[in-house]
Amino acid sequence: MRRRRDDRLRRLPMFRGSSDHEVARVLRLADVLDVASQHVLVREGDYTSEFYVLVAGQASVTRGDRLLGLIGPGDYCGELALLDPAPRNATVTMVTDGTVLSLCRREFETLLDDMPAFSRRLLAGLARRVHEVDVRT
Repeated sequence: MRRRRDDRLRRLPMFRGSSDHEVARVLRLADVLDVASQHVLVREGDYTSEFYVLVAGQASVTRGDRLLGLIGPGDYCGELALLDPAPRNATVTMVTDGTVLSLCRREFETLLDDMPAFSRRLLAGLARRVHEVDVRT
């Protein structure tokens, strides 16, 4: 079972190129959760402290009644609330059954400190989102 999770994690852009040691570290720090369709990972307005990476499945991102988009394997959510403790700015709901990697604040910060490549990919993803929002507005 561990090997299959390692392989699935390595295929995600955020962890591509990570060493065996780094992947093992992520799996030690994170919870790997199987989630059902309609499960809410993040609810707009809540103060929570989890970061999620989708390993399998698809989720919708909504603000109010407006669909902002869909996310799938390799995409992530929840990082803003861990970097700036403010209420969640969107709701993320699974639209299919799936698997997610879940990290709480302490584990997330440990990965940022211990894995520079993870930090760079996270920052690149944040920059990409800012650019996408800028293009839409």
